[in-house]
Amino acid sequence: MNIAVLTKQVADLVEGIEIDASGRAVDRDSIRYILSESDDHALEEALLLKERSQAHVEVFSLETGEVRDGLCTALAKGADRVVMILAGQETPPSNHAAARMFASVLKGLPFDLILTGVRAIDDLDGSVGGLLAGYLGLPYVGLVRKVELVDGAATVEKEYPGGFAAELGVKLPAVLGIQAAEQPPRYVPVTRLRQVMKTAQVEEQEAEPASEEPVSVERMYKPEEGAGAAMLSGSAEEIARQIVNLLSERRVTR
Repeated sequence: MNIAVLTKQVADLVEGIEIDASGRAVDRDSIRYILSESDDHALEEALLLKERSQAHVEVFSLETGEVRDGLCTALAKGADRVVMILAGQETPPSNHAAARMFASVLKGLPFDLILTGVRAIDDLDGSVGGLLAGYLGLPYVGLVRKVELVDGAATVEKEYPGGFAAELGVKLPAVLGIQAAEQPPRYVPVTRLRQVMKTAQVEEQEAEPASEEPVSVERMYKPEEGAGAAMLSGSAEEIARQIVNLLSERRVTR
């Protein structure tokens, strides 16, 4: 059983993000990159399958962000091979272009499963998993939260809105978009990661050029900050009276 996991680096929203001087793009120097959360779950699901079925796990990531650190982390967690795909561009590609690049590298390779996160914080133009499946001519199931391998096929649990789920059978090879792994992604101690970084072999592969969609950004803006919350003080009766007055001023009625 051979499993490919596709990952990407996204901006850590805990850190401040600035707009560059052009006003049309994010200042890349202000970004601290981390592995996309749902891709981390896709990697965890692949590692769980490896533990159950002795699968071989390979991780692929485009050359954007702090990709080498992310791939070394995947090795430290238990991946067997990691590959950085040379995208040939400075800014992260759209999901359509990324899917075409991944397809150019993965086509013809003997993978039984291709796992990727179902979404990322910067996804605005479709799921990479679904797009990739279309380019490779493979079946696709998204919003998956559990995978079991049985007799050359996969049984997956797909999540639906409203707390519903369905169990589906999928013929292999297939592409799955992971919503959440069966358990939280495993933690890698810093000492273990540093050891791996000293000896890690991050392979590089060229991807076929993929033209971008004809979409351009005219202007970017930071969200407007609203007024701060009004803090009420005094006794319980005084606070209750202030609340009544505020509701009355805003014409809030039952």
